[in-house]
Amino acid sequence: MSKAATFERGIHPKYNKELASGKSITQAKLPQRIVVPLSQHIGAPAKCEVKIGDEVKRGQIIGSPSGFVSSPVHSSISGKVIAIADFPTPVGRLVNSIVIESDGKDEAIAFNETTNYMSLSADEIKAKIKDAGIVGMGGAAFPTNVKLSPPKEKPIDTVILNGAECEPYLTADHRLMVEHPKEVIEGLKLIMKALGVNEGHVGIEENKPDAIAAMKSAASGESNIKIHSLEIKYPQGAEKMLIKAIKNREVPSKGLPMDVGVVVHNIGTALAIYDAVRYGKPLIERVVTVTGKGVREPNNLMVRIGTLMSDVIEQCGGLTDGAVKVISGGPMMGFAQWTLEVPVTKGTSGILVLSEEEYVSADEYFSCIRCGRCVDVCPMGLNPSMLSILVEKGFYEDAKAYNLFDCFECGSCAYVCPAKRPMVQFMRLAKSQVKP
Repeated sequence: MSKAATFERGIHPKYNKELASGKSITQAKLPQRIVVPLSQHIGAPAKCEVKIGDEVKRGQIIGSPSGFVSSPVHSSISGKVIAIADFPTPVGRLVNSIVIESDGKDEAIAFNETTNYMSLSADEIKAKIKDAGIVGMGGAAFPTNVKLSPPKEKPIDTVILNGAECEPYLTADHRLMVEHPKEVIEGLKLIMKALGVNEGHVGIEENKPDAIAAMKSAASGESNIKIHSLEIKYPQGAEKMLIKAIKNREVPSKGLPMDVGVVVHNIGTALAIYDAVRYGKPLIERVVTVTGKGVREPNNLMVRIGTLMSDVIEQCGGLTDGAVKVISGGPMMGFAQWTLEVPVTKGTSGILVLSEEEYVSADEYFSCIRCGRCVDVCPMGLNPSMLSILVEKGFYEDAKAYNLFDCFECGSCAYVCPAKRPMVQFMRLAKSQVKP
């Protein structure tokens, strides 16, 4: 048996995926109220297109893009606009948001179906993706139509779908590949056509054998699409790690995947692209893994965008008596929440509720002991130890000399640090203080 593809360094945390990996995707209940942030993407916030008192329908645009790097937002329910104000989001920022109260009817606008969708031109595909408000659903939330429009001097020859889902606990992409493999492959084909590319790949970690089998079956008639079994290692799903594992190409320092002729997309994004181009459906719902020993009934739910986390957790039986921390996303790159009255957004892949037995307090940290463990595991080959020391002392500009902006905040360094140093927070602080 050939060795599974992978990258250098990395870590092997306990994955805890068994809590939700066997749970089929179920439709979440219609929320009584949604809070839809006008900024759920990298780039300029959407411009509000409704006012208080307006009646809206499911799928209706309530925020239009305000620049090239921007994305529209849509209502995920039918009802009345009852507030437009700043509300907290899962990443901790207050964002101008539209609050809609459900009328219980769930009436939708007419979606324009395209049966011969593969005959559309690249520009027509990208236009439908833009109108649907699709952004990267793996967490980065970069507007997808922009990602599919690289500059002419950066020719693309390869598309990779990220099915690794290396973040512990999360199983949303896993379930999508098991339950909707044909739709995911069709989405990949649309991405390839939009970019004019003839080579497609899907990378899946070995701990998802049912997903690998389903995707191989769905792609069996596609000679230019390959399914790859990847080593189980974190952060295998990071763009640069996937490219190294599958194409053996290294993205240069401060570079992007397009610098080596590759575009990487998430599994959920591919499915959303298929739904948008084929059925005219905007991005108004997504699969969210609700998991951890702090929630009574872990599950994978199809949740309307804007649904409050408190409502989603309630649908999974509520919190256990031992619940101590709620994280939006996974334990490695997610954001701890100070309130559950925050909405599920386009980039919310999971809601993780940790119990007392799962949670390790890192409220107190100590001086770096120069053990070098962080250097050994950093997938980018950086020196997190030196970066953290420079940031701790306020030498932010000096940190740039140690390739600060090549850090993508995977948290591998913090995971192995015996002094419990807040490495990721150090990196984020430094990046906020200096320009790339």
